[in-house]
Amino acid sequence: MDFLDPITDAIQSWADGLNEEYGAAVASVGAVVWGPLLVFTLFGVGLIFTIQLKGIQFRRLGYALWLALFKRNENNGSEGDLSHYQALSVALAATVGVGNIGGVGAAIAIGGPGALFWMWVTGFLGMATKYSEALLGVKFRTTNKNGDQSGGPQRYLSDGIPGPIGKLLAFLFALFGVIASFGIGNAVQSGNVTSAIDAQLPAGSWWTPQLTGLVILVLVGVTILGGIKWIGQVSAALVPFMIVFYVLGALAVLAFNWDVLGQALVTIFQQAFTGGAAVGGFTGSAIMLTIQIGFARGVFSNESGLGTGGFAAAAAKTDQPVRQAMVSMTQTFIDTIIVVTMTGLVIVVTGVLGTVDENGELVTSSALTRLAFEEGLGGAGTTGGAIGGFIVAVGLATFAFSTIIGWSYYGEKCLERYTGRALIMPYRIVYVMVSYLGAVTSLDLLWGLSDIANGLMALPNLIGLMMLTPLVYRETQAFFARPDWRLLPTDAVEGATDEPPVATHKLVLAAEPDKE
Repeated sequence: MDFLDPITDAIQSWADGLNEEYGAAVASVGAVVWGPLLVFTLFGVGLIFTIQLKGIQFRRLGYALWLALFKRNENNGSEGDLSHYQALSVALAATVGVGNIGGVGAAIAIGGPGALFWMWVTGFLGMATKYSEALLGVKFRTTNKNGDQSGGPQRYLSDGIPGPIGKLLAFLFALFGVIASFGIGNAVQSGNVTSAIDAQLPAGSWWTPQLTGLVILVLVGVTILGGIKWIGQVSAALVPFMIVFYVLGALAVLAFNWDVLGQALVTIFQQAFTGGAAVGGFTGSAIMLTIQIGFARGVFSNESGLGTGGFAAAAAKTDQPVRQAMVSMTQTFIDTIIVVTMTGLVIVVTGVLGTVDENGELVTSSALTRLAFEEGLGGAGTTGGAIGGFIVAVGLATFAFSTIIGWSYYGEKCLERYTGRALIMPYRIVYVMVSYLGAVTSLDLLWGLSDIANGLMALPNLIGLMMLTPLVYRETQAFFARPDWRLLPTDAVEGATDEPPVATHKLVLAAEPDKE
């Protein structure tokens, strides 16, 4: 791969120059965008939907999980491109990323074990937000020239909110969505794949970042060039493996440290309200830091409120927006309540929090999670420790790759809304090339800009969700008012529909005898 070195070096030099000139300003803007106002607004919207929908994420979770993971589809004759399960897999592919490993490590390193509690809060409240985004995504979806479904905030904001306000909100969301797809959904992820693989390789290995980048380029290209149906099939196969593999590894660590698990849970709940942190101590400001970092990393992980919940939901084969919305809210449950919890508990029970490296720097992010898995399975230098590091490496690589393919679909739908299909293939080609560049270069400025764009996606979406709250409430009430709402249309019943059943025979009453 030496022939690519001059190109890579030139791009890196150019990127370094831009970052040196504009990096500080971009970082400052990012801190403002992802500041307390946005984070607590996301929390507030989730709370409002939870109250409005009477805790639907708790009342209907069992049915939603059954429909998503066991039934998996409802009617092959319904409009849509993917089954419920495939749509959920695409959403999980895009959402379960490095934030579930590195993001949790960063949150607990900065905010202490209590940050995990507030990540749970964003997960449970975010389920109601995700439900609402998915419902609107299906209700306002359209069919493009290729016969594929197209939906998401760029649709429900413009079509659901009349006048110029809705159109402006939709355009801003689509613009920021395209930008974010190249960074937070692509280059950042491929860079983490390279880091995960390099951490497992011995010094002087023949395997290079260029080879990693080439493999990513080929796999991403083969997957996304096939469109949403191929993305759905790949996600449906990859997502169960990567989540089950990582969760089983985490459960193994917890099993080896079961004797301190109870105390770890007590510590999490106590420090959620006292602010005990790895940095900052036990002060009032530390309490706010714990809450803020827990909210921020929780939202970053499950993306509830950012609008992405409506994309994959709109591609599902369904006749009922509410039914797919229930399936979609399980994505936040799996992402945060299951995967994030596993990472957080492993870090807390192994006692690695507060560790410093050889340079005296606090170990954080993915490095902290890897250290926790190593310590939990025997310690660095042991066979068990090597297995722990391998689990995290595989988790990072698969989580990151799945996010790349999922976000390609999100960016594509944002672009399609205003340019049609004309620029879709050029977008896919550029997207594939960026996945290679992210693996072999450090595009810090792009990461910063996409992080800002990711946050700015939330603003028009949150405004729109608040304006569309009455519609979400009416759709939900109407669906659950039906006594047969649990019944699914199937191809096994001829002429099956999603409408309430009607009588097929008239009831004939006997006539009264003539009175003489």
